[in-house]
Formats: sequence, C-alpha cells, structure tokens
Amino acid sequence: MQDLLTKFANLTIQSDFIFKKVMSRKRICKHLLEELLQIEIADIKYLEAEKTLEPEYTSRGIRLDIIVADDKNTHYNLEMQVKNNKNHDTDTYVLPKRSRYYQALLDIDLLQAGQPYDLLPPTFIIFICVFDFFEHGNYVYTFKKCCLENRELELPDEATTMILNTKGTHGDISKDIKSFYDYVNNHIVTTDFTKQIDDEISYLKLDTKVRREFMLMEARLLDERREGEAVGFVKGKDIGLVEGEAIGMAKGEAMGMAKGENNANLATAKRLFSMGLSVQDIAKATSLPIEQVETLQAEQA
Repeated sequence: MQDLLTKFANLTIQSDFIFKKVMSRKRICKHLLEELLQIEIADIKYLEAEKTLEPEYTSRGIRLDIIVADDKNTHYNLEMQVKNNKNHDTDTYVLPKRSRYYQALLDIDLLQAGQPYDLLPPTFIIFICVFDFFEHGNYVYTFKKCCLENRELELPDEATTMILNTKGTHGDISKDIKSFYDYVNNHIVTTDFTKQIDDEISYLKLDTKVRREFMLMEARLLDERREGEAVGFVKGKDIGLVEGEAIGMAKGEAMGMAKGENNANLATAKRLFSMGLSVQDIAKATSLPIEQVETLQAEQA
C-alpha cells in the first residue's frame, strides 16, 4: 500500500491518470486547444473520458484518454505519449499505425448506422509526445492527406493528425504551448496557464477520492495482468496439445483472460480488504456482487 501511495504522490502530467484528470477540467483543455490551433472555441463538451472503442469482438479495442467536441462539432482526441514504443518482431515504431487505427475507430464511433458519410465531423487526433518521433526538431508535426502528383491538392476529409514534440526546438507555437511543453518536460511553471495545471494537480493529490481511485485502478490492473498471464499460459498449453500449440495458445489466451478477469476481481477484493476499504467500495471497484464480497470478508477474518 505504501508503494502505491508513494507512486501516487510522485505522479506528474506525464501520467495517463493525471493527464486525463487535468484535461477533464474544461478551462484547461479548452485553452490548450485554442492555443495549439490558434482558434477561438466558444465551448467544449466531453463525449467520454478514457473511452474504450471496440467495434467488433475480434477487433483490437483502444482506450482513448480524452475526447471532446467544440461548438462547431469538431472532435478532438488528446493522448499523452511517454514512450516511443517499438514492435521488436517487425522492428518498426507503432505510433504511425496507432494514429491510423485511432482515426478509423473514432470515425466508426462518430457515424451511426445508415447515416451518410458527409455527416462525419472534422477530427483532430493529437499525440503529446515527450520525444521527437521524426527527429527534425519541430514543436509540432501536422498531417493531412495530399495528392502525390500535385502536393497542393489536399483531400478534404477533414481528418487531421498532430504529433506534438515537447522536446522541440523550432516552429511557430504560442507562449502558453511552449510553457506547457516546459511543464511536461521539467515540471517548470512559467505562465499562468501552467500554474493552473500545477495547482490542479496539487488539488487532485489532496483529494482522497482521487487517491482511492488511483489505488483501486493500480491494484486491479496488477491483479488482472498476473491472473490473465498465468491462466492464459496454462490454458494455452492444454488446448495446444489437441489443436496445435499456436492455435491453442491463441485460444488459451482468450479463455484465460476471461477467467483471469474474474479471478482478478477476487484477488483485487482480497488486496483491497488489507487496505481498509469498505465492502461497498470494494464491490463497486471490482463489480463483484456485494454478497460475494461479504463472504470474502468473512473468509479474510
């Protein structure tokens, strides 16, 4: 428990958890978008923080940090990227294809069945990276589709991807965006905007509900990983004896994750009892029936 408390106390804006909380404050998120795009936004509304999009059972789901829409129905997805992840099997970095997938699933979610394509709203997929993916030193890399035969022709699909580089050294950005970069990189407060962000993080760390939410999330994620990996491996080996190791491991992983999630809920509940949480809080955090949590409490005693 002490390790989790220390981890919570040391969280910065680079943490997905804190980033989501800070950007859930309308005045901060709205100002960041206005300064980045150099536009005026009358208002924004949150569609869903950390929204999970899973169009098909067999498709890969994604978890989005922040999705907002402005008064002109332009939709923005904001993501914090701390690591420049690489697929070591293919020796390629995942960010470009990840941005493509995010755009595809976001579009599917924005267009209802039977609606015409022209109802798709303008979208911005914005990755805030603490590394220079392209190594050209730009503060911002903005991408739209253009014609290879005539670079002046742009495909008017109203889809934009922006990769921000907090380690950048040149380009045209506002004072507040530069101060935001400095704050992300070094926790330096240089403007009223970053002071607002820093104050918000301080308030969040004093909020017992936020602290408890973080601890519940961390405990559950840890148990899900442990249970899912362990059960998936065992099931994969068992099924692999009959259907072949490759197929068996794939099916075993799927079965294992399903069973692992259930087992993870039980393991998380037991862990949370040791943290002093109530039966009601544990039932809510783990989605277990309150009667089952009460039974676990009796067993723990």
